Amino acid sequence: MTTSIRVEDLEYNLPKGSIATHPVTPRSSAKLLVVNGDVFLHKHVSDLPSLLPKNALLVVNETAVLPARFVTRKVETGGKVEGLFLQQHDAFWEVMLKSSGKLREGIVLELCEGVQLKLVERIGKHWKCSCTDSQDAREILQEIGMTPIPPYILGARGEATTDDKEDRERYQTVYADSRQNKSVAAPTAGLHFDEDLLGALAQGGFERVPVTLHVGAGTFKGIETATIAEHEMHEESWEVGQSTLDAISRAKKEGRAVIAIGTTSVRTLESLPKIDTWPKSGGLCGKTRLMITPPYACTVVDGMLTNFHLPKSTLLTLVAAMIGIETLKAAYAEAIANEYRFYSYGDAMFFLSQG
Repeated sequence: MTTSIRVEDLEYNLPKGSIATHPVTPRSSAKLLVVNGDVFLHKHVSDLPSLLPKNALLVVNETAVLPARFVTRKVETGGKVEGLFLQQHDAFWEVMLKSSGKLREGIVLELCEGVQLKLVERIGKHWKCSCTDSQDAREILQEIGMTPIPPYILGARGEATTDDKEDRERYQTVYADSRQNKSVAAPTAGLHFDEDLLGALAQGGFERVPVTLHVGAGTFKGIETATIAEHEMHEESWEVGQSTLDAISRAKKEGRAVIAIGTTSVRTLESLPKIDTWPKSGGLCGKTRLMITPPYACTVVDGMLTNFHLPKSTLLTLVAAMIGIETLKAAYAEAIANEYRFYSYGDAMFFLSQG
């Protein structure tokens, strides 16, 4: 029986050097911790076809990562400002900015030749900016933006420089839909899949269907409140096509397991209305603030593949809801003892829901 958890339950000590600063090659050669109750198996992601329940349905998030990170300078002083694009509202950009100097309304930033951003209004920790270029922000960022590698990876890299070309390729799933480049972080469990693994899964009779959840910057926000219940969950947009809804309905009727690839796929599927209300055409879409935390019983998802997550994160509460907090703690201790690589470019774990 799943019980509620405390913020302190989501803390753990990660040894120095455990953060993966680069992905492994090939992608599917990453280590995989298989969790079966209190039994742990040490495998590789390439072993997944032999570990999945027979005829399981795999659900992947096909959102694409936008090169949303940028470096700009103040026109007035030349001071450096680092930014992360979040979304566009008509002619205005919503961005996060980091500067050694004070930022205020009216400051103009030189984004690139002929393109400037003017700070219009501060909204919490974000800035609303006007842009001198009428192009869609995503088109501009495709040309001048950099991959939004998470801050903890950049910090772990230290002074080491990395060609953004490598990150643009590797911080993107091989099945990402480039037309849906609205995410500012990758659905990282999917980074482990390569063409060889996808081929092996297809040959093994495992059906794969897509959903879309555009990952926002809030995915990095830790729980800073006194209790988990007080944490304000960020909002993200999702979409599930009719063919995916039909495939899930068939799998459920046939008693086949629905396996989510990553926490974003879980949140998408668990944000769906009751299965008997699903439409017969047109698919579904919406926005979600769903925070999955014990006690919680999944309605669609039967298991998942996921990376190792930051302490005190809502991603950890999601995993705890599926396998229990004590199993989660034991699994992370097992991974640390066996020198697994953590976070976005790191190794993975696989389990079936125990809820």
